[in-house]
Amino acid sequence: MIKWILILLVIAAVAGLLGFNTISGVAASGARLLIGIVLILFLLVLFGLVVV
Repeated sequence: MIKWILILLVIAAVAGLLGFNTISGVAASGARLLIGIVLILFLLVLFGLVVV
């Protein structure tokens, strides 16, 4: 999932530099959503509620 976050952040940066604001916003929102999911899963594992 970290790989997808990095890909979306690169797409957002490149699209932002080229002036494609809509694509940049969508990619950044997707990355933000995935970062939130990763943080929630990390906290659940940290507190022992989910065993991986």
